[in-house]
Amino acid sequence: MLLALLLQAFSLGAGYAIMGAGIGAGLVALGAGLGIGRIGGSAMESIARQPEAGGQIQTAMIIASALIEGVALFGVVVCLLISFIR
Repeated sequence: MLLALLLQAFSLGAGYAIMGAGIGAGLVALGAGLGIGRIGGSAMESIARQPEAGGQIQTAMIIASALIEGVALFGVVVCLLISFIR
């Protein structure tokens, strides 16, 4: 009886971990998409205001986008690791 309760609690905890990992991965993807969209929009507005600075703005935009993608990839990997630990 005690073993059955322990196994049920373990599988319930694993289910919560998988659900939390899925929600976390979704939030990470949502945050990365919003961040890159905001960077792109701001860069286009800046280039429209000062076309002569377009090259510098584009370089800064690409670097910031790469950093956001790196953080997003790290977040998704952490969520996957959480989902596989049982």
